[in-house]
Amino acid sequence: MIEYWDILRFAHVIGACVLLGTGAGIAFFMVVAQRSQDPAVIAHVAGTVVIADGLFTATAAVFQPLTGWLLAREAGWPLLEGWVFWAIGLYIVVGVFWLPVVWIQIRLRDMARQSRDADTVLPDAYHQLYRIWFAFGFPAFAAVLGILWLMLTRPTL
Repeated sequence: MIEYWDILRFAHVIGACVLLGTGAGIAFFMVVAQRSQDPAVIAHVAGTVVIADGLFTATAAVFQPLTGWLLAREAGWPLLEGWVFWAIGLYIVVGVFWLPVVWIQIRLRDMARQSRDADTVLPDAYHQLYRIWFAFGFPAFAAVLGILWLMLTRPTL
């Protein structure tokens, strides 16, 4: 018989997979599109990325803390101690870097569309924002990996 705990754990693991997988996929496709320097390609890919982030990443980002809190409550893990505390802290780090990235992706998409429609090269502002987007991915991705490690190993801290 399927237990409440099993459903929660399954939902939490699926959410973690979505966050990691969507984040890695978005990064890969944006980097590949950027390498083309073709505003039409970048506009198309960035448009898809914005949709994917809104549909998949945002949904998982909302449900992860909910399922995590329910799991911690069921297991008796205190939220402000040990590995759970550090996982929550890293989750906040992810949010601090991800929220600006969402805005940046929308701006990159819009600038690429404008360049595509005007048949011009991408402006310097685009490249500056892209560098910020790229840089913000490293701490966010590292934090997600750290959270996964904490969830899997549940070290005594």
